[in-house]
Amino acid sequence: MQKINKNVVLALLSLASLVFLLFQLYYYKFYLSHKNGTVFSKVRGSQSGQDITRWHVVRKFLGLAASYNIPVYLIDPFILGLIAKDIEQIRSSPEGPSPECKYFCAPRDFTTFALLDKTWKYELEYSWPQILCILDSENLRVDLRFLLVLSARGSRKNHSEPLFVGCLCPLSRDWKRLFLIAETQVGLLKTAEKMGFQWLKIINKDPRLDGMDDLSGIEIPLHYIFKLASHAIHLVVFYERSGNYLWHGPLRLKQHMDRKFVPFRKLHFGRYPGAYEKPELLLVSIDDLKVQIPKNPSSFLEEMLHSRFLECRYREARSFFQLYPDDASLDAVEFRKKAKSLLHLAALTLNNLGVKFWLSSGTCLGWYRQCNVIPHSKDVDLGVFIRDYKADIIPAFQKAGLPLKHKFGKVEDSLELSFQGDDVKLDIFFFYEEDDHIWNGGTQAKSGKKFKYLFPKFTLCWTEFVELKVHVPCETRQYVEANYGPDWKVPVKMWDWKSSPSNVQYNGVWPVDEWDDVIQIY
Repeated sequence: MQKINKNVVLALLSLASLVFLLFQLYYYKFYLSHKNGTVFSKVRGSQSGQDITRWHVVRKFLGLAASYNIPVYLIDPFILGLIAKDIEQIRSSPEGPSPECKYFCAPRDFTTFALLDKTWKYELEYSWPQILCILDSENLRVDLRFLLVLSARGSRKNHSEPLFVGCLCPLSRDWKRLFLIAETQVGLLKTAEKMGFQWLKIINKDPRLDGMDDLSGIEIPLHYIFKLASHAIHLVVFYERSGNYLWHGPLRLKQHMDRKFVPFRKLHFGRYPGAYEKPELLLVSIDDLKVQIPKNPSSFLEEMLHSRFLECRYREARSFFQLYPDDASLDAVEFRKKAKSLLHLAALTLNNLGVKFWLSSGTCLGWYRQCNVIPHSKDVDLGVFIRDYKADIIPAFQKAGLPLKHKFGKVEDSLELSFQGDDVKLDIFFFYEEDDHIWNGGTQAKSGKKFKYLFPKFTLCWTEFVELKVHVPCETRQYVEANYGPDWKVPVKMWDWKSSPSNVQYNGVWPVDEWDDVIQIY
């Protein structure tokens, strides 16, 4: 066996070390060059290595999103809070407010972005049989009842618009979008892996497809998490709903998912579903990165604090109608149509005044129990905290074509307004807060007797009702049980507002000399 020359070995090892060193220098230059992002020499915080890592992760994610035409925008509350303080400077400076990495280098575990589902543009590169294979291989759980019969694209110029020539049953727009999104999702996630990201996709049933007839719903992507090094990107998918607002779903992990993938409890979005107005976006330069943000970050952050959303309880509603068949008479259909129109008009009027309101009394019961207006209720009921009362309410409703029917009580005590719609009455009850409860008042016109209705304290959540985004008490069951008792699930057509409610109390009599002010009937 020939003896190995030690000098040759040392030379080879030296050469290998030199090559490795040159590779490291190239890698460092490639990722920190001006071509791919500014090198920040000043990084606030003691852990500058971790700080700059956060910036790199954000930059790589934005590059990934841009390569797939995904128009994400920043909704991270921590970073938006910092931006809100400097928003005028950021708006006025096209290159950003400072050469210092101030925002994306700030200490945090996540950076949160949003994606509006319908703005995601899809470009298909696979045939439709391949798409079906992709859907199956990626476990997207396609309902085979909706299997498409698709034609070849042939010589058509617009290849991004496939030709649907038939299907085994009616196909919704959302199902078509599912097929369009499938290939893009797969390509995006595979590219993310090549860039070094680990990812997690959270899907759940689409509540927009829930209803009395079909409660199955297809599964849609709600959240994506991309993890690289010590930082993670949380991408929240927003969907437009019929009430002309944006909705995101909850983050619920499936049994097989890694619950230690990231510290999920620290996520700002996903504990509850949320509802938001469509934001106006602003393209800005922050820490040398181009990114879209809500035009008014402070307003978005305020909206976020009160964004919790409650879905209508369709399964319970269907069970209710199995016990108590719905009234499908012409009178009931016509009343519901008018009640819906009145509620939309009332919401528009109060929203224009900036008055927060919620579904109350029978209207709230209808939403919670049967996801619809109760046809024998004959009115629409809303609640407003007395602190939100404005003197403009009455003239605003009159201008909207709803004359005042009666005004009972006064701002300091038991105020109640009633407006006359098209054969449907609108009642607005004003609620007063005490230390341990909330109450609204009632007045009997002929006797001047006062009544008080007590409720446990509650907060407000958003919901969708008759294609409208409206508030309801978050603690809905307690609210309904306070008013209608433990048997609230049983319909009652004979209802006396002075004695039937479980929470009613006699509250004295209005002094006769005040009747002209506190009992006004038109």
